[in-house]
Amino acid sequence: MVLMKREATEEQIQAVCAAIQEHGLKALVLPGGERVAVGIPSAIPPDLRPVLDQHLSAMDGVDQVIHITRPYKLASRDFHPHDTIVRVGHVEIGGGRFVVMAGPCAVESYEQLSEAARAVKAAGAQILRAGAYKPRTSPYSFQGLQREGLEILRTVAREVDILTVSEVIDPRDVDMMAEYVDILQIGARSMQNFPLLVAAAKSGKPVLLKRAPSATYDEWLGAAEYLLTHGNEQVMLCERGIVPIDRTYVRNTLDINAVPVIKYHSHLPIIVDPSHGVGHARYVPAVALAAVAAGADGLLIEVHPHPDRALSDGVQSLNPEAFAHLMAQIAAVRAALAPLTTK
Repeated sequence: MVLMKREATEEQIQAVCAAIQEHGLKALVLPGGERVAVGIPSAIPPDLRPVLDQHLSAMDGVDQVIHITRPYKLASRDFHPHDTIVRVGHVEIGGGRFVVMAGPCAVESYEQLSEAARAVKAAGAQILRAGAYKPRTSPYSFQGLQREGLEILRTVAREVDILTVSEVIDPRDVDMMAEYVDILQIGARSMQNFPLLVAAAKSGKPVLLKRAPSATYDEWLGAAEYLLTHGNEQVMLCERGIVPIDRTYVRNTLDINAVPVIKYHSHLPIIVDPSHGVGHARYVPAVALAAVAAGADGLLIEVHPHPDRALSDGVQSLNPEAFAHLMAQIAAVRAALAPLTTK
């Protein structure tokens, strides 16, 4: 990253960009409060580094050249110091805005989804979550209604007037799914499906990227980098739990540390999925509130009108009454934190 002097002119900034581009690299102007920086998100060949360093350091208006060793660049606050705000329709996520995405694990029928959608919207959710394609551990488990499920999802969303998020699992389905949903979700199993990441990025749709169960923070942010480097800046991260030490009690272990750590190192909004994080409805409210207190930009919660009849993930789904109660608790926690976060 090239840090410009406070008095650097626009002509000097553009000259630095041109010098970087002459070496076949990408230049990214990063406006700051007092000075401008120019980032180089491209991989720089080792033999070019000293040459480029010397060249740029000698240019007019340059204060210093800083080497960033993080494996991710565009996802880093080094390149983008201010919070990214993702805009989906009338909803903004990140930068102090908070969003709740809620609904059933899977679309099962028009009646089921309509009941769920009306319940979550009435309780205050801004986005309806529901899966049409359901990759499961067992091939004998319910795999989702697929295209029919997307048709139902779009119909219900229009009737209820609510935005939607749904998982895409195949790069070949990205363009088709982009016609039906507002946010494309990349599931935990697909976090490092790089052709899928590239296709999702090129769709232009906002993307919700879930963390794989055994992924490090660098691997997770590296996956986000694929989306960013292919031109999609509307990226959200989703912590959904990592491999637990003991599966006797929980499905996963929600890594609450991820919220402050990611927010410190990255500008991307971070959403927390407490449903998958613990895997049991009885624990979901407590973990959801912990995520709010930790500073999460939103929650992704499974809600089913009749969890005991759910075709997938019923055990971790809240019923509408429990969800409405949780939403009231979320509002109370956010209100209690507001005086501390606005100072």
